[in-house]
Amino acid sequence: MPNTRSAKKQLRASLRKAERNKAVKSRIKTEVKKFLAYIEAKDLNSAKSQISLVCSLLDKAAKKNIIHDNTASRKKSRLMKRLSLLESQMLTAQA
Repeated sequence: MPNTRSAKKQLRASLRKAERNKAVKSRIKTEVKKFLAYIEAKDLNSAKSQISLVCSLLDKAAKKNIIHDNTASRKKSRLMKRLSLLESQMLTAQA
């Protein structure tokens, strides 16, 4: 339990920031799940539009230090790899 006024204020600010960070992380997870569902359904157009949203959210979270820069880059890389794999499968299926 904080003793000083400034410590109490820091606690309040910390709780506010933690709540905000939790909301951002939750939104990222939700959008990633949607993207992965599009990949599983082999819906290329929806997956392409969703990946831009996911990348944007990851970049914003990294910029605000909610997640580490390298974590955002790693997640984007892995998701893009899944998208390019789907694209190549679609191209070979058409040929």
